[in-house]
Amino acid sequence: MIPLSVLDLVPVREGGSVAESIAESAKTAQAAERAGYNRYWVAEHHGMDGIAGGATSVVLAHIGNATSTIRLGAGGIMLPNHNPYVIAEQFGTLDAMFPGRVDLGLGRAPGADGRLAYALRKDIRQASEAFPQDVVELRARFAGQAVHGVSAPQASGAAVEMWILGSSLFGAQLAAMLGLPYAFASHFAPAQLDQAAYVYRDRFEPSETLDKPYFMAAINVLAAETDEEAWYLASTNDQSFVALRSGSPGRAKPPIRGYRDTLPPQSLALLDQMRSVSAIGSPETVRREIDAFVRRTGADELILSGSTYDPAAMRRSLELTMDAVKEPA
Repeated sequence: MIPLSVLDLVPVREGGSVAESIAESAKTAQAAERAGYNRYWVAEHHGMDGIAGGATSVVLAHIGNATSTIRLGAGGIMLPNHNPYVIAEQFGTLDAMFPGRVDLGLGRAPGADGRLAYALRKDIRQASEAFPQDVVELRARFAGQAVHGVSAPQASGAAVEMWILGSSLFGAQLAAMLGLPYAFASHFAPAQLDQAAYVYRDRFEPSETLDKPYFMAAINVLAAETDEEAWYLASTNDQSFVALRSGSPGRAKPPIRGYRDTLPPQSLALLDQMRSVSAIGSPETVRREIDAFVRRTGADELILSGSTYDPAAMRRSLELTMDAVKEPA
């Protein structure tokens, strides 16, 4: 059994609120900790009514206070949106609050259009070109170095575990060059999964951080008592994905039985592509599909993505999944 972790988008459901979503994420993190998951990551998204994790470091502080042992981190911080000095301060502070538990996953994609770039007062396209240098600056600040003659006392000596995230080959190459662990976003962008894993392992250069590659792959997972019930619950996430791809993202909607049968061919094809890296069904089905995914990727760790309209169903899914993978084949 390899380590399993959790990726949380902090979804806001119809009829709910940001405050409710953050409170439910803390409860889900507690459930993940009890079940034995390794990490609990929150993803940075902005300007989306259905996602409440935009102030990622603040949400992580709340989750850290609600838990005691599980690692917590950003999966990830979209670094072009930020000044690396400020991120060093934020995550160094998190490490001071929760020593030895903090991860910092870094992504190059801004995840923003021109309107958000204006709101952030950033030239995000230009900032994304400086991503490798900004990653190196962050690592230097955590090592206690003064960059450009300015120190970051909150970051100096912090035991923050840095990761490179990606959905293409760029992140794989950078993680390999810097000798950092690498996580691939195969839960929504599976096309280059196998090639990225190969490139990362083939080009990996040992560093003070790692002496050999460490690869984590993301997979959509939703477990329920039966296959039918799991697919029904997963229709909430399916609706969110289709809405996002059609340019009309919103809050999480209640599940719909037979939702896939209502979709036009183009939407169904997009959904099937995203769902190609998934384990959805009864505990037996989920275990079988996770086992197959591990054999395919040779991943050192999996991070599970998914959401349900009822947060309690997501917590139950995490429990069922962990119990299933612990059972002997």
